[in-house]
Amino acid sequence: MALNYHDRIERNPRVAGGGVVIKGTRVPLRTVLASLAEGATVDEILKAFPTLTEQDIRAAIAFAAASAQEDPPVAEAHVR
Repeated sequence: MALNYHDRIERNPRVAGGGVVIKGTRVPLRTVLASLAEGATVDEILKAFPTLTEQDIRAAIAFAAASAQEDPPVAEAHVR
């Protein structure tokens, strides 16, 4: 069963300048994703952002996976 990230991710004009955040926090989604991309573990992220839960981090990953299905721009491979 796929995680419904819509329950955990929001954009609210009154929170964090209207950026996408983990719901109920001021933690930007991009911060969570960047931390994961840089190699941070779930435990490290939870320690750095105590308002987050493991489910919040999973929701961030699910959001990124769903976004990747929307055919994002990717550099073309040059065939010789």
